[in-house]
Parts: sequence; structure tokens; C-alpha cells
Amino acid sequence: MAHKKGQGSVRNGRDSISKRRGIKAYAGQFVTTGSIIVTQCGTRYAAGSYVRRAKNDSLFALTDGTVYFDQGSKRINLIPAVAGDTKIM
Repeated sequence: MAHKKGQGSVRNGRDSISKRRGIKAYAGQFVTTGSIIVTQCGTRYAAGSYVRRAKNDSLFALTDGTVYFDQGSKRINLIPAVAGDTKIM
């Protein structure tokens, strides 16, 4: 006779937490230097002017400015803010 009650195993009992990827700043929004604009896996969106790609493929702003898209909404660019512009998000 068994001394412990048998436990059934669950084969599909694993579920990972979501990574909250996607666009963080939309077209027309003002962003500051270093702000993350998009988090992505791979290069779904390309970096345009004043935007660079991080090691994990995220896109971030190199300067303060306004976000805009081109190339069929696949390339992300920034229009740099004017020196005296004090626009706040």
C-alpha cells in the first residue's frame, strides 16, 4: 500500500507573463531624450532620424522632439524640438 496519495501532473500548467511590448509613444507625441518609443522582438519597426535601436531591439529617442512615422508606418522618426521650446508631455 502506498504511504502517500498519488498526485496527478498537469502537462499544460505553465504560463509566462506578458512582456508589454509595442508602441509606447505615438505619432504627434512629444518625447524626451532617452525615452523608449517602441519595445519589440526583432526589427518590426525601423529607426529613422534621431532614433536609435537598443541592444534588445527597442527604439529610443536621441533628442527631445515629436514622434512621426513614415515608410508605411514602419519607420519611426523624430522632429527635434526648437531650443526655446518648453513643451511638456
